[in-house]
Amino acid sequence: MELFSAEFFAALAAIVVIDLVLADDNAIVIALAARNVPAHLRKRVIVWGTVGAIVVRTAMTLVVVWLLRIPGLLAAGGVALVWIAVKLLKEEQAGGGHDMNAANSFWGAMKTIVIADAVMGLDNVLAVAGAALALGIVALLV
Repeated sequence: MELFSAEFFAALAAIVVIDLVLADDNAIVIALAARNVPAHLRKRVIVWGTVGAIVVRTAMTLVVVWLLRIPGLLAAGGVALVWIAVKLLKEEQAGGGHDMNAANSFWGAMKTIVIADAVMGLDNVLAVAGAALALGIVALLV
């Protein structure tokens, strides 16, 4: 596959669409984290929280692309996800909820945004890395 071919741009568009579809939860976290910050700091929290989220997502993407080369890692990850899902379903049935206090300072909101993006952005990074890996396999076969 050539760098500026139609196939390249189609694959790039598919990866961008996957990331956009999966990224809406991050915007919600940023808005929720910034809601209790004083009004004069709110815009800075949103901007710097977004920058922090992008830095975390970029670093995670580099790590995940490297990790995808390890044989059996996807199977182990699938087993771990099933275990987490079962555990979450058991907690929900037992009536266990999550009690979360919103930060009311700049650094508290920044910490919330970056940690939440690191946790929630993992699905985005895995989807994009998987799509890129699939694209590379298809390119080798063609």
